[in-house]
Amino acid sequence: MDEAAAAAELAALAAEIAHHDSAYHQHDAPEISDADYDALRRRNAAIEARFPALKRADSPSEAPPGAAPAAGFAKARHGTPMLSLGNAFAPEDFAEFARSIRRFLGLAEDEILQFMAEPKIDGLSVNLLYEGGRFVRGATRGDGTEGEDITRNLETLDELPRRLAAPCPERIEIRGEVFMTKADFLAFQAEQTRLHAEREARREAGERVGEAIRIPVNPRNAAAGSLRQLNPAITARRPLKLFAYAQGQSSEPVAETHSGYLDRLKSWGFQVNPLSALLPDEHAAEAFQARIGEQRAGLAYDIDGVVYKLDRLDWQSRLGFVGRAPRWAIAWKFPAEQATTTLLRIEIQVGRTGALTPRAVMQPVNVGGVMVQHATLHNEDEIARKDVRIGDTVVLQRAGDVIPQIVSVVLDRRPADSTPFAFPEVCPACGSHAVRPPGEVVKRCTGGLICPAQAVERLKHFVARNTLDIDGLGEENIQTLYDEGLVRGPADIFRLAPHAERMRGWEGWGARSKKAEESKKVANLLAAIEARRTPPFDRFIFALGIRRIGEANAKLLARHYHSLPEWRERMLAARIVGSEAREELGSIQGIGPAIATELVDFFDEPRNLAALDDLATEVTPAPVASTAAADSPFAGRTLVFTGTLETMTRPEAEARAEILGAKVTKSVSKKTDFVVVGADAGSKAAKATELGVRVLSEAEWRELAGLGVA
Repeated sequence: MDEAAAAAELAALAAEIAHHDSAYHQHDAPEISDADYDALRRRNAAIEARFPALKRADSPSEAPPGAAPAAGFAKARHGTPMLSLGNAFAPEDFAEFARSIRRFLGLAEDEILQFMAEPKIDGLSVNLLYEGGRFVRGATRGDGTEGEDITRNLETLDELPRRLAAPCPERIEIRGEVFMTKADFLAFQAEQTRLHAEREARREAGERVGEAIRIPVNPRNAAAGSLRQLNPAITARRPLKLFAYAQGQSSEPVAETHSGYLDRLKSWGFQVNPLSALLPDEHAAEAFQARIGEQRAGLAYDIDGVVYKLDRLDWQSRLGFVGRAPRWAIAWKFPAEQATTTLLRIEIQVGRTGALTPRAVMQPVNVGGVMVQHATLHNEDEIARKDVRIGDTVVLQRAGDVIPQIVSVVLDRRPADSTPFAFPEVCPACGSHAVRPPGEVVKRCTGGLICPAQAVERLKHFVARNTLDIDGLGEENIQTLYDEGLVRGPADIFRLAPHAERMRGWEGWGARSKKAEESKKVANLLAAIEARRTPPFDRFIFALGIRRIGEANAKLLARHYHSLPEWRERMLAARIVGSEAREELGSIQGIGPAIATELVDFFDEPRNLAALDDLATEVTPAPVASTAAADSPFAGRTLVFTGTLETMTRPEAEARAEILGAKVTKSVSKKTDFVVVGADAGSKAAKATELGVRVLSEAEWRELAGLGVA
């Protein structure tokens, strides 16, 4: 795979994963199985690892799966984020996970790693807040930072303790999974099917009836839909269960180990999965995985793998998180399957960069309890190599180490009149020529600014849940606003108020609509837009859609430059090769040469600057304030670590410095405040002395950081 092919596939993966996130978390209507979804994310991570410079601004690896809170529920912010887990699919994946823990903590090979193994329930994650021992609020995962306040619905669950027996922290978040057993689901599904049939019969008889009853396709959908009912009385009638398994924010420590924490949960009245087990060492995981896999079909509830958590909580704290996942836990998923279906058509999607990406639309096939309908075809060469044709019977691969894709064609079932697929020579969105530069596999639309697909995709990214998160501006509404000529660029979104009356005249948006949600649609949308005029600076940077600037890189930039005016000024200065600003940009830990080039190129384009300045007249990003303690000597300071440290690894030291509010860079400059020197420091220590930068020994670093003597 070359860079062009990788870039095209990453574009397709980002769009497909975002689509499935919305279907699963927002609408409780997944279109692919969990194994397929995990394979999409795994493939995305694999390509990014091979081509790190190609990581996209909307990279799924930088955002936890989830969805913005739905309309109809108040928002609830979690004390600590509800992030996702990395995945393992084979023994070697788990072994590498254990090795990564040793590397980060600097542990010897003979140091025993004990893990708590917990079957991974396929339900709806919830965050339960207790204050003074009393249950005060419950929320869904949402986007990981904010969820839907479903307190009243959760209060209908018999297995939810209303009070925690003393002793307990004054304030604590307890995480769990709400689910429906297989037997309860089958009974519920049968009842919903019966009610649906009765309602349709009445409709055919001429009666006026309400909306059709949704029949859930699996227990997870049933549990999620039941818990997100606007009427708690409906939730109370649903057979929901709750297992508790994790801790969020807590005002005081609860235990020294995760196994001890689970014991505390049980003492407070929570149900904990009885199959959870403390493993004596990392080598016991493979046997446990096999044993649970054998029991899986006979369990009362659905599981899709096992979660392995490092038992020592002090080690968990040191390991922390990387991107969207903890370094101390992993989900080992069960193997997936294959399926055979018919290819109905091939759609060509146009991305933000103009890349034309083919997607297979197939006869929906039930695999593992969910319906699969789409698969990526990657690019023109891939279609030709596999000779995939419309009407073919195709085999879908459902393995964990590849994305959901068509792996082969059943040739003896090919229609006699089939013909090879002809990849379009023009953009399906604007009719401009689609060109394929020499040596690349991706065709791109040459329409640029006149291509509506590229413009609309950029606008969708700008308002997405991980960027500005504007409620009510989903794909359909963005398309409508664009088609009506009201929104052409991001700043136009914040100038919609004068057009409110015109918008109410559109079908489905009207003030005179009999549907309450439609009559309030415009007002709610305008209110949501107003609420986003001061977004967090990192989200604002991410929303701009600069190539290779993902969520994590946006946070790095926001933390380093603090505010939009400072960032703009330094980026303009960085356009000069060899300038101090250019050197500063390249020294930021995590910002490589390719990313720096993309940033400079963005600010070197007059149209981008005009759009940014136009947007700045409507939006004022909130400057980044240090989250470190006020007395931290490193808050707002720039640090460089060099040489080999003895008491901790360099990644751990850098992570600790960032927690204390420091900027960690790779090179020493006039802007560097401290250089922490370990063994064999080399040229960086010498340059620090030359520039008069304060040099710290490892012991001095630990003392200033409040880490004590090792």
